[in-house]
Amino acid sequence: MSRQAYRAALLHMLDDPARTPAADAWAYHPDGLLVVEDGHVAAFGAHADLAPTLGADVAVTELPGRLITPGFVDAHVHYPQVDVIAAWGTQLLDWLATHTFPAEQAFADRAHADAVAQVFLDQLLANGTTSALAFCTVHRTSADALFEAALARNMRLIAGKVLMDSNAPAGLTDTVEGGRADTEALIRTWRGRGRLGYAVTPRFAVTSSDEQLAMAGEVLAAHPEALLHTHMSENPAEIAEVSRRFPQDRDYLAVYERHGLVGRRSVFAHCVHATDDAFGRLAAAGASAAFCPSSNLLLGSGLFSLRRACRCGVNTALGTDVGGGGSFSLLAMMGEAYKVGQLLGDNLDPLHAFYLGTLAGARALRIDDKVGNLLPGKEADFVVLDLAATPLLARRTRSAGTLAETLFILCVLADDRAVERTYLAGRPAHVRGGA
Repeated sequence: MSRQAYRAALLHMLDDPARTPAADAWAYHPDGLLVVEDGHVAAFGAHADLAPTLGADVAVTELPGRLITPGFVDAHVHYPQVDVIAAWGTQLLDWLATHTFPAEQAFADRAHADAVAQVFLDQLLANGTTSALAFCTVHRTSADALFEAALARNMRLIAGKVLMDSNAPAGLTDTVEGGRADTEALIRTWRGRGRLGYAVTPRFAVTSSDEQLAMAGEVLAAHPEALLHTHMSENPAEIAEVSRRFPQDRDYLAVYERHGLVGRRSVFAHCVHATDDAFGRLAAAGASAAFCPSSNLLLGSGLFSLRRACRCGVNTALGTDVGGGGSFSLLAMMGEAYKVGQLLGDNLDPLHAFYLGTLAGARALRIDDKVGNLLPGKEADFVVLDLAATPLLARRTRSAGTLAETLFILCVLADDRAVERTYLAGRPAHVRGGA
């Protein structure tokens, strides 16, 4: 790939701004230059500094009125739930039974899984998401379809076949040994191919036996490159069911701890009702939480306290949780996270919000050595955001006096129309309008 340069405003995060002095937490260049070579970032900085270093043969794409950021990282999303997004319902357990489980049964058919995988990845890229941690279904075919589609796009994606051997409808359960065999086969098939990763994926403690959770822990231990991806403490009725099924464990997290599922490679979605004690244990283990504000609101699960999770030291990232969540846009999730914070008396800083949607997600997925910001040497996954994508967005961003104000306007007003281009490893993977 030839050397290419992009001139626009540039922003990326260097660390968590809630824990790091502002000068060290991010880098912003209102007139910046991003230089890409062979799918990686060659330089990121001020145009005035970098332009003289470019050779005469380097093409510069001029992008006035645009903001380039790293590609967004979705720390929790369900690809089989594309067709139940915006499904009316009650709360989590009823919503699963009424909408999600019937939709997931169709993924036994590989052609259906292939079709949905394409739509799912199209939606991620249209919203500027370049990396994701995704649930599949219990069917091995669902994971094969998603991995194949992501490999063809050279997308950095981590996913796994769901493990679910109890408390689920016929056609959506596996067995301990069947789940092990399918998981091991998928790891053998897809490990090390392109930019793919595998996550051992018990759905949640409600739908797995002790034996299956123990098996998941064994597989996780045997594959140090794999992640653990599951749900925890999302909804009061779910938590009550876990207590009923596992009375020997002091809380929800203890169920996973007992089976060797809590560590640096673990990502727990939701954690809405986690106690400070549970957050402290997550932090001590190096595990991450995925904050999914849209689905927590739509399913009535509760208000996740980002302030409390951060105070306890838990690495927290953002997830869309489609289809419980109502949008594929991590910009929208930043706005939803702000609203949740307002209800809890905590004003989410817009720069912290961008951290949650980029570098924090990369850290949760253990891919921050490759993506999450645009430091030289990182893979060139980035998004071009159009600050004038709509008349209202243009009007508001023109009057913004600070970077934080511009970012907040994006969090509240922007959607997929603001994503002008999405790049994977330096190549365009989405162009607004298909041009």
